Amino acid sequence: MPIVTISRGSYSRGKEVAEKLSRRLGYDCISRDILLDASNEFNIPEIKLIRALHDSPTVLERFSNGKERYLSYLRSALLNSVLKDNVVYHGLAGHYFLQDVPHVLKVRITASIEARVSEEMRRENISAEKARSILKKDDEERRKWGIQIYGTDTWDSNLYDVVLHIGRLTVDDAVNILHDIVRKPAFQQSPASQKILKDLALSAKVLCILIKMDPAVNVRSDDGVVFVTSPATLPENIISEMKKAVENLEGVREVILQAMQTKPQQDHINTFYNIK
Repeated sequence: MPIVTISRGSYSRGKEVAEKLSRRLGYDCISRDILLDASNEFNIPEIKLIRALHDSPTVLERFSNGKERYLSYLRSALLNSVLKDNVVYHGLAGHYFLQDVPHVLKVRITASIEARVSEEMRRENISAEKARSILKKDDEERRKWGIQIYGTDTWDSNLYDVVLHIGRLTVDDAVNILHDIVRKPAFQQSPASQKILKDLALSAKVLCILIKMDPAVNVRSDDGVVFVTSPATLPENIISEMKKAVENLEGVREVILQAMQTKPQQDHINTFYNIK
């Protein structure tokens, strides 16, 4: 069955769309759950992660390898949560982390700034001027996150399969449209698309462990075979530690480490170390 990710700005009614759509489909609806899971893994208070989402990405640099570690935990928590499918996710980075999974319907929900200001005024009991200022700052910081962390603007429509503007279209209209789209053959799970998701989830799980040993490490999984790439040749003791850390993880059949020379002295194929 499909997965739906909904990207939204503050007070754009995207949360309502997600919750109503999940009830209509009989799917789980998740959002903050992912942040809580990542917070537990990252071992820092959730409030700091929430602040990090709304401030500059440099906030995470206060922690050792903060940005890389935080994103690896967030990605792993999200991928693990959607493995079962039948999920509507509205939260951080779903459209990025699931971009390459065919049975994911990626949605962007927007609304006019006037409608958003009115909604924030009503909920927070603040002036129009203050509400507009808060929304403007929030939008700017979210766009900074997308550009600085992922290299892509969250407002880029190319990231999504469909963009719906709540205005003349109501929340119920949006739910009806998405309900029809998600049932189309293009978004149904297949063995190939499920394999892609499983490979991504296993890679993310392994990366969460190995990034503590080598912040620059890259991980790719293919049907249980995990390829670990480091930008430099690693000492044997580090290779051994990596082996012990991940070889017994559920789903791992073999671990292959590729140590790349940053400046090769001669033309040759990089050495592969099979550390199974």
